[in-house]
Amino acid sequence: MMKIVTFFFFLCLSPFLLSAYTGEVVKSFDTPGAFSTGLTFDGKYLWLADRKADKLFCINPANGEVVRSIPSPAYWPMGLAWDGNSLWNVDVKGGIPLAENYNGKIYQIDPQNGTLLKTLMAPSSSPRGLTWDGTYLWCVDSRADEIIQFSPEDGTTIQSFPSPSSDPRGLTYDGKYLWVSDRITNEIYMVEPETGSVILITDAPGPFTRGLCFDGSFLWAVDTDADKLYQLQMNDGEKYIRYNERDATITYTHQTTNFGPGSVKTVDVHLAIPVNRDNQEIIGHIEFIPEPTDIVTDKWGQQTAHYHFKNIGAGEIKEAVMITEAKIYNVRYFIFPDEVGTLDEIPPDITNIYLEDNEKYQINHPVIREAVDFVVGNETNAYWVARNIFNYLIDNMYYEMVGGWNTAPTVLERGNGSCSEYSFVYISMCRAAGLPARYVGAVVVRGDDVSMDDVFHRWVEIYLPNYGWVPIDPSGGDQGSPRNQARYIGNLANRFLITTQSGGGSKTMGWTYNSNDFYTTDPKTNVVIEYFADWAPLR
Repeated sequence: MMKIVTFFFFLCLSPFLLSAYTGEVVKSFDTPGAFSTGLTFDGKYLWLADRKADKLFCINPANGEVVRSIPSPAYWPMGLAWDGNSLWNVDVKGGIPLAENYNGKIYQIDPQNGTLLKTLMAPSSSPRGLTWDGTYLWCVDSRADEIIQFSPEDGTTIQSFPSPSSDPRGLTYDGKYLWVSDRITNEIYMVEPETGSVILITDAPGPFTRGLCFDGSFLWAVDTDADKLYQLQMNDGEKYIRYNERDATITYTHQTTNFGPGSVKTVDVHLAIPVNRDNQEIIGHIEFIPEPTDIVTDKWGQQTAHYHFKNIGAGEIKEAVMITEAKIYNVRYFIFPDEVGTLDEIPPDITNIYLEDNEKYQINHPVIREAVDFVVGNETNAYWVARNIFNYLIDNMYYEMVGGWNTAPTVLERGNGSCSEYSFVYISMCRAAGLPARYVGAVVVRGDDVSMDDVFHRWVEIYLPNYGWVPIDPSGGDQGSPRNQARYIGNLANRFLITTQSGGGSKTMGWTYNSNDFYTTDPKTNVVIEYFADWAPLR
């Protein structure tokens, strides 16, 4: 038996050690009523709508005190917006307090006395959140699951796209991006207003967040369940948080069985050794049974425990076992595209390695080049290069595990692939565009804490200037809703122990992950190779 120390210093900090992060509550106040809905900021004060009180409250953001109030324009006030001079309020019942009368109206209001200056039919039947972008109004509709930009002159729809998830309520605009809260997922989303793509996800501060607003520095949210008004941190410089720690023992077994009739002359087995990463912390030493022949490192820096077995007779079984104790976390990266540098800002020591071409990627193949020219064009921001390719694969491929790992051009032309094939295509297109990319492979929790995995998973990491290596899963992101797509960019669940990191094939791991093997046999000898991971809670 042999134990090996993992020689990588762990740089990640637990969430409670971080000074702050996007979405963290800075302070909170009690709301003046129990049925708060819309929220906006007029440059000095917050304005809060209350459905039951039928009032719009002007609130001091320094202490939460009500400065004054005016009557709501109708009986079911929801979202609020400020256009620089006037308040705007959406009423979901169309000004008539009748059950099921969802025919929304939008009111322009004099903030001094509550006088109605204009009334518009809402661009949808069940509008909730409302905001102003400097020219147009926006609303979210919780029944249609839409975000709608419309004219303040006559209510004409300018554009619309799906909301991030199934029950949008709050909405605000920060000068560049929309922010949307959802009451079912209890999350807040940063949304690109041209396409509706979700860029960033953070947790809502309470179980029923309705209104959102932006004061120039902070987000504000009102929660009608907690009856609280929250000031939230926004882009404070933290790159990621980790949370939901899972403490697990993972036993990875590679098994070689000789069913004869001849002998297996040699078997060389490589077990990929996991290391500390943003999502995982290896506890103590990794245990190997039996003792490996040696520890080797491939061209990509991947360490493997190497076993060399000889003369395995018919009916014999040889096992190589790796036991890892680890703390595994959910990881969420806060990627603000404007803070991601250009392709030219990527360090040469990264581009020299992770723009390499080979037989799987074929980055100069016409199929790859044509796709990259179409989707990337002249874009140089590394985030948008990565995101445009991600969106392209969602639109042009679907997941199907049919066996084999074909080349990137073949898979893209075919239009479907496994997680590995998605990864090959994505890496190929990124490298063709000048964006460094690599893959990682992992063993996975399958449902219960005590579970077995023999399917595994592989995805991609991209290098973003000012952020470093960030996970992106093009096969996992092939989802319907914008929120579910975005969950696979800069997010990892605590289901994965990453064992393998590679830029492509190597002499030890080939194109595999977790483990690899090479063997020689007598003629007509039947060899079966199995490998699987068993998960159990750490005791």
